[in-house]
Amino acid sequence: MQLSGAQALIKSLEQQGVDTIFGLPGGAILPVYDPLIDSSIRHILVRHEQGAGHMAEGYALATGRPGVAMVTSGPGATNIVTPIGNAHMDSTPLVVVTGQVASAAIGTDAFQECDITGITMGITKHNFLVKSAQEIPRAVAAAFHLATTGRPGPVLIDVPKDITQSTMDWWYPSTVDEYDLPGYRPEVALDQEAVERAIALINASERPVLYVGGGTLKSRASKELLAFAERTTMPVVTTLMARGAFPDSHDQHLGMPGMHGMYSAVTAIQKCDLLISLGARFDDRVTGKIPAFAPHAKVIHVDIDRAEFNKVRFADVAIQSNVAPVLRAWDAGSATPHNLDVWWKEIRSWQEQYPLFYEEPLADGPLRPQHVIEAIGAKAEPGTIVSAGVGQHQMWASQYWKFEEPGTWINSGGAGTMGFGVPAAIGAKVGRPDRTVWCIDGDGCFQMTAQELVTARAEGIPIKVAILNNAYLGMVRQWQEMFYEERYSEVYLSADLPDYVKWAEAMGCVGLRATNLKQMHEVIDEANAINDVPVVIDFRTDSSEKVFPMVAAGASNDDIQVHPLQRGGAK
Repeated sequence: MQLSGAQALIKSLEQQGVDTIFGLPGGAILPVYDPLIDSSIRHILVRHEQGAGHMAEGYALATGRPGVAMVTSGPGATNIVTPIGNAHMDSTPLVVVTGQVASAAIGTDAFQECDITGITMGITKHNFLVKSAQEIPRAVAAAFHLATTGRPGPVLIDVPKDITQSTMDWWYPSTVDEYDLPGYRPEVALDQEAVERAIALINASERPVLYVGGGTLKSRASKELLAFAERTTMPVVTTLMARGAFPDSHDQHLGMPGMHGMYSAVTAIQKCDLLISLGARFDDRVTGKIPAFAPHAKVIHVDIDRAEFNKVRFADVAIQSNVAPVLRAWDAGSATPHNLDVWWKEIRSWQEQYPLFYEEPLADGPLRPQHVIEAIGAKAEPGTIVSAGVGQHQMWASQYWKFEEPGTWINSGGAGTMGFGVPAAIGAKVGRPDRTVWCIDGDGCFQMTAQELVTARAEGIPIKVAILNNAYLGMVRQWQEMFYEERYSEVYLSADLPDYVKWAEAMGCVGLRATNLKQMHEVIDEANAINDVPVVIDFRTDSSEKVFPMVAAGASNDDIQVHPLQRGGAK
């Protein structure tokens, strides 16, 4: 059967079970959009290519399946570089198809030409510049294999326009060997000797901590984690990228570690004698000052990517593997620490003395952002998915929302990409239409990608957006107040410009506003009752509110700062 390259590309995506593509057409990719008309694949027409990438990320994080985006050459391709970089940092499976100028024009500075494979070489697992239509099926199959195996990540396929217009004899790879990926061996046999050495360290420990990272979610190890933690009674901390991997309501869960982590989680790591890292990469936001991080702990590091071993912290035992097989092997080997009653007594004292804290909001406003998040969470259905942008609102969402299951927290971690929240929420809702999806956003982040609410309205994707509007770039303001003598340089945004209610209405959404507690509860109830169009709520929040606890950049985690009203016994 003869097909055009464009037809082969769409048929190859269908072979991979793709049900949704997020994209925006343009000259170089235009031939591919013609056979898309006859495909079973749903196409979501975005208003900016960055939105396509973040939607694909949200889809992937909510479903566990790779997200797919398709854009044209030149600025279309460069506009999606930020989502690719974001997916690379957070190990999110993504397949991005870009159009390219005709093969003969490559290197001539042709209209809308750019070297997107060169640009993205450092932020993709691999990328392909397709040289013939016959190569398209192999490139697509290999891209999905690369994106979803080993350490997940983004893969880019760049397809010149003449290749999509030429013909090929249809075929599709039936085995991995046909993908032509020499040297790529993502499956690694479990090192039993390392497993045994880890068991010996666990059995000798008296103050262990399970340090759970995003790799636990990527390897779908939540059930194994719960079983292992309950059998061993170890305390569990979940990083920003692992929220939902272990239930927040569980008595053994200490919360999130790191710069804005819970006091008990941060301090437990500092005081532990054994730190068991499960798919975490010792990010600088978790470690603080590296020489002072968990200074008395031996380290067991489990990660699918061997490049993470000893990169930041030396591991006494390193095990290259997905998380689930290791936990099962430890259970089979009856890995059990000493009686942890004394350790838990100390941890409980920290939890009791330094819980998360904020001052009670006044009835007539302004609203406390933490209270808004708790109020939305209290009225949310079980299994509600939450996305966030980046900044104060992201930290408050990760602290005050109760995450009980995997795939319910969608955020930008390593890259810290402002504007991530709205398009990621749209992608999550497309992937999980049965779930309610809230985006907790800041006014700064919202202004970067709010145009994608037009996409949501046009495509019938009813997300709910809570803007914690403090009229500032909040996290920057917090740092300027604490470390720059309150010299507020270029952080004021204005609470009323733009008018978020009118903006939402102009995009076909429902726009609401709350300035006091009574209105806050009313608009949340109103938003929850609307399930056919997107809803945007402008919550007017206190601009002076800061995120606590906090470890200053480069400081030791021992110097964690709690809320000023809690500072009787802590720094």
